[in-house]
Amino acid sequence: MTAPVIVEVREADAVAILTLNRPEKRNALDPGIIRALKDALDVIERDERVRVVLLEGAGRDFCAGADLAHIEAMVNASYEEHLADAGALGELFVRMRHFARPIVAAVHGNALAGGAGLATACDIVLASDDAWLGYPEVHIGFVPAIVMTMLIRSVGEKTAFELVATGKRIDAGEAHRIGLVNAVFSRHTFAADARAYAPELAGKSATSIGFSKRLLYELDELSFEEGIARGEEVNAEARMTEDCKAGVKAFLAAREAGETT
Repeated sequence: MTAPVIVEVREADAVAILTLNRPEKRNALDPGIIRALKDALDVIERDERVRVVLLEGAGRDFCAGADLAHIEAMVNASYEEHLADAGALGELFVRMRHFARPIVAAVHGNALAGGAGLATACDIVLASDDAWLGYPEVHIGFVPAIVMTMLIRSVGEKTAFELVATGKRIDAGEAHRIGLVNAVFSRHTFAADARAYAPELAGKSATSIGFSKRLLYELDELSFEEGIARGEEVNAEARMTEDCKAGVKAFLAAREAGETT
């Protein structure tokens, strides 16, 4: 049986590549692929060799969204059954949010509905210049409900509402302009560019990036004063790490030698 998610750990680069592997279904999200992603993240988080996760899709699309055949098969399900099914995707998004290391999405082709949500759940989104993103659920009377929590944080209220209310698809350039995508690369070199980006990020201080990710998302739940106080705590914790001690020492030595300004 073909694995719904392929896991490759590149120890030399400190990068784990997760590849959605349902190309015949345009990598549509069903219970199997959702469960496989959660299981993969659980394993990778225990692997000290990995500093960055790169999430990509096999075939012509990143992810076309929820598997509608699965939803149709649940036509006679109870509210509780539908809630449990939706909860699996919600749990994945929460798991990604609390994952200790950065997750980078490499979006090519289409990232629609839950597929756009999966990309948005990542910490950084890279896109090919021929990629399309969108939340077209309104066209079938559905709602991108689980995605909205992340979408509003990425693009703001009015832009988020326009995207979900119109269901329009936007190209990579527009997605970059509104803050849904961090960087856009040529379709001709995209795979190589994405796989070069992740190791560069992995080369940064793992403790610094870990602290930054945790604090950034914690601030969602805090008042201004609480956020400043929590920042003070993380500042103090970071100063005590070996990465910070070594980095400060190296910087000061370089400055004394006239190598920095």
